[in-house]
Amino acid sequence: MAERVVLVGYGPVGARLVEGLLPAVREGRVDLTVVGAEPHDVYNRVLLAEYAVGRMERDALDMSDRRVAEDAGVTFALGTTVVGIDRDLRVVRLHDGIRIPYDRLVLATGARANVPTLAGLERAQRHRSARPTDPSALDQGTAPLPRGVVALRDLADAEHVRAAVSAGQRIVVLGAGVLGMELALAAAEAGAEVVVAYHSAAPMNRTLDENGGKVLAAAASAVGVEMMHHARAESIVQRYDDHGQAWFDGLVCADGKVLAGDLLVLSCGVGARAELASIAGLATSAGVLVDAASRSWTDPNVFAIGDCAHVADPAEADADGRVPGGPSGLVGPGWRQADRLAALLSTGVDVPTPVERPGVVMLKAERIDVVAGGAVEADPFSHAPGCHGPQVTLWADPARGAYVKLVTVEGVLTGFVAVGMPRTGAELTLLFERGSELPADRSSLLRLDAPDAGMAVVADPFAADATVCWCNGVSAGAIREAVSAGEPTVACVKAATRAGTGCGGCVGRISELLAREAVPA
Repeated sequence: MAERVVLVGYGPVGARLVEGLLPAVREGRVDLTVVGAEPHDVYNRVLLAEYAVGRMERDALDMSDRRVAEDAGVTFALGTTVVGIDRDLRVVRLHDGIRIPYDRLVLATGARANVPTLAGLERAQRHRSARPTDPSALDQGTAPLPRGVVALRDLADAEHVRAAVSAGQRIVVLGAGVLGMELALAAAEAGAEVVVAYHSAAPMNRTLDENGGKVLAAAASAVGVEMMHHARAESIVQRYDDHGQAWFDGLVCADGKVLAGDLLVLSCGVGARAELASIAGLATSAGVLVDAASRSWTDPNVFAIGDCAHVADPAEADADGRVPGGPSGLVGPGWRQADRLAALLSTGVDVPTPVERPGVVMLKAERIDVVAGGAVEADPFSHAPGCHGPQVTLWADPARGAYVKLVTVEGVLTGFVAVGMPRTGAELTLLFERGSELPADRSSLLRLDAPDAGMAVVADPFAADATVCWCNGVSAGAIREAVSAGEPTVACVKAATRAGTGCGGCVGRISELLAREAVPA
């Protein structure tokens, strides 16, 4: 008899699980039902900013063909929400009263945008213990966000931003993380007037060290983005149109400054949608607590993957029940969780879980190169030469928008930041991925970006085993194999290997590899 699997959530990670379970569904070993709050087919949320600024069309966001899954026997209930889980009877209850039984339940509910504590947004904040209701209110507080305020988490938000960019309006971005900076830079390039407000001393402070962030801020200012550091937002002001409706008109900071704008984009991080699990009595912390096999700490028949999953060992909890870590927030680890869980649900056998290496973050922006990986917060002067502990190497040329920071332990690169140094950044990415030792003369790496660069790289960034797509773990060798069996195009590579279908940061490297392969020997 087929095992009944219910998947709650049909985002990119949920869709990856569906794809992995299709062989078992076709063979009659798994009876799969998918519940999704949005009525649309799955689309790439990571690339919403690209669509919002007009760099790609709507159909380019699509990630899978639901008809293929339906033909295989998968049942979809889209535009609906699970509002309750009865773990004793193994039944989920939908907002319209329908009940769906399960043998295995998978939560892939993702994360929602954080709404900051600002005067004017109080009613839009959703309490983490609020019960899920109908799909349209899944991420709302007691009221929706005011008109002219969006969080860029779904297609409706993207349409608002797209309209503002097309009209050349003034956009205020609150928060300067990776996504906030990518949107700001892309919108400015598309013709919008953009100001970024952030509380820290420098942007991307969770990814870059302060000096690297300041070099990025200067580069962003040079291309027309107004950067407002140490801006503690306190409230919003609104204007009223001819119909008496209120619209966002400005962001008020603690020093009294008002950042006027037509649209406010909240980029203040996300929080796991874990309330459904919590109400059902499942262990939660920063997300649904699961082990390395994605199985709930509380119930062996419940699993969680993606942005709602907090992977941790129960032994890591302290005496007060606090658990370190949290969801990764990256699509790559979520996809790998989905692949392993699909194998487990299909065969009943746990797949060995490799240790996730710290990710590499690449800022997708025209003419501004930023890449960072690992732990970069080490103090350059905390360890004397020859002492144990992290050693730090710095090189900075702020006037030319260039900055490099290297953190090594016993000569091995454990963290790095490269701003305005694309070739050096690519080399460091490869060395970081391989856990390689740096050359004794650290300054030799800087020659890679010199106008007369002639230094040989430490390792070929397009060697067969070099990772090109971090989200999907696709190597240069796998891309070459795909090209030899198909067409030498980025679209062909995406279809054959999935490379470039995640955050999109590797598309440039794929194009470079294809160009290299096209050059006659």
